[in-house]
Amino acid sequence: GQGVDEPLSATGFRQADAAGLFLSNVKFTHVFSSDLLRAKQTAAAILGKNKFCKDLEIKCDARLRERKYGVAEGRPLTELKAMAKVAGEQCPSFTPSGGETLDEVRERARDFFEFLCRLAVELEQKEQEVDGAASRSSGTSEEQLVFPWTNHCSEAELSSGNGGASKILDANILVVSHGAYMRSWIGYFVSDLNCTLPTNLTKSQLSSVSPNTGVSHFIVKLENGNLLKPEITCVCLNQDSHL
Repeated sequence: GQGVDEPLSATGFRQADAAGLFLSNVKFTHVFSSDLLRAKQTAAAILGKNKFCKDLEIKCDARLRERKYGVAEGRPLTELKAMAKVAGEQCPSFTPSGGETLDEVRERARDFFEFLCRLAVELEQKEQEVDGAASRSSGTSEEQLVFPWTNHCSEAELSSGNGGASKILDANILVVSHGAYMRSWIGYFVSDLNCTLPTNLTKSQLSSVSPNTGVSHFIVKLENGNLLKPEITCVCLNQDSHL
């Protein structure tokens, strides 16, 4: 949860380093992290292994914090499940006293995602004001589009619009957060924004919590800067081959 702000364990640092090596060829434009210590340390470890982004600023945001579990924080998961049983409910829908409901977590996720969309649109507008789209479509290193889990299918996705013309990302954003929070965010993408999912994804995979340092990759298109109708494609979910 939020109340126990412990650092990563030795295993956690090894997992974060492994994620960093896995993502070392991906050129990020922005990095956002939960302001909880374990997430900040994970983000720093990932950037520390990156070939292009070692000096990129990590911006911390409280909207990316883990779900708040109230009186259950700092106690074993078995006790949370026991509390839910006494209340006649089941995890994860059960909300302990002093905790956040799933709707409240999803609202935080929605608010942060809309912030990211506004950021991307502003970047595109600034780029066009400077010298048009030419700077994005030329002189861009191929490494920007190297996503290790997709065998370059992202590059095909990016080239599919604009009459076949290559479209370089306006923003390539790394977000480091927490398992229960990300599950709510993905639920928001799927149920509210009709996110397109990989064909081989099962319902149990969709509802499961990401493993530590699991990587999910989403392509978000905002046609003509339309913030109200983002087109979202999930390339992979909770990928952990680096572990």
